[in-house]
Amino acid sequence: MDKNVIFSDDKNYIAPTYARFKVAFERGEGSRLYDTDGKEYIDFATGIGVNIFGVCDREWKDAVTAQLNEIQHTSNLYYSLPQAKLAKLLCGKTGAGKVFFGNSGAEANECAIKAARKYGNTRYGRNEIITLKNSFHGRTLATLSATGQDSFHKYFDPFLGGFAYADPCMEGILKCYTDKTCAVMVECIQGESGVNVLDGQFLKELEEFCRERDILLICDEVQCGNGRTGKMYSYEHFGIRPDIVTTAKGLGGGLPIGACMLFGKCADVFGCGDHGSTFGGNPVACAGAVSIVERLTEELFLEVQGKGAYLKANLSRIANVRKVTGLGLMIGIETDKPAREVAQACLDKGLIVLTAHDRVRLLPPLNISKDEMEQALIILSEVIGK
Repeated sequence: MDKNVIFSDDKNYIAPTYARFKVAFERGEGSRLYDTDGKEYIDFATGIGVNIFGVCDREWKDAVTAQLNEIQHTSNLYYSLPQAKLAKLLCGKTGAGKVFFGNSGAEANECAIKAARKYGNTRYGRNEIITLKNSFHGRTLATLSATGQDSFHKYFDPFLGGFAYADPCMEGILKCYTDKTCAVMVECIQGESGVNVLDGQFLKELEEFCRERDILLICDEVQCGNGRTGKMYSYEHFGIRPDIVTTAKGLGGGLPIGACMLFGKCADVFGCGDHGSTFGGNPVACAGAVSIVERLTEELFLEVQGKGAYLKANLSRIANVRKVTGLGLMIGIETDKPAREVAQACLDKGLIVLTAHDRVRLLPPLNISKDEMEQALIILSEVIGK
């Protein structure tokens, strides 16, 4: 199809909420995408961390197709084999007690907020949640309220109360803590604000602080989970044990799904009618997710760690690169050039990258090849280093 027709229809009929690059992708395979003109691109964005085994992954596609040939949807008034299988897998890999399925990261975080408030209200009359400055937890009113960035707190007042925004240190937590605090919600790696890795000592101290006061520790693993950092979930790098873990994006391999995992003392916090979702735990989405989670092995995690170390070492050598952040295959690059300009120049040369505030962000498929990494590094060097 003529890309100009797509651009025109988009302008005429779709709400202009995205600053789109002028490319229309038509097909793909693995780590390669092709636009409507047939131009080839190396994908270092994966739909913002979604297609973690690339485009049209055979095993994922077979699992989804097989489920489509059985039943595409059944409501949560009934049982579903793919949903039960996925929940068992996630609990087995993490030690969680129970899982609630939604359709996105924002929904997973909404569930976590409700779980934390029910836990706090029923035991202590607590309902306030501390989040961190520069965090991002979603675009619903509740998750926007939880997001610790002033730029998101415009136009949509009044926001949901009961949130405080702390600097990412214990001094910041203590300034926000009150006798109404029921939970602290963190991203161990803040993806949307620049791929900022939180300090490990702070996370250990925060865990101890929460344990002593029976405050729930929530880890938002929407972007940094599902093998992205070289662990099943990024909190594992820091040796902490959260009470609630949320995830989405890469979990579904390309279909919308979110999960809120409830551990230990809050595993049974919800009762019948406390929460729900029409599409949450959809059989097709769950079948795809099962094919993803089954392949998230220790062997793969070691490969991701090695690929991430290789990319970071080579990126650090490029001229005009000030800083490289992240873990595994979740990488941020601070350069002397505006991130959006770098992303556009990379796109022109056939490499898809993302931005995060003032940084370039890389989220390639977990099975990205050595040759594709080398090609990406050449383009990044040409764009950033000159």
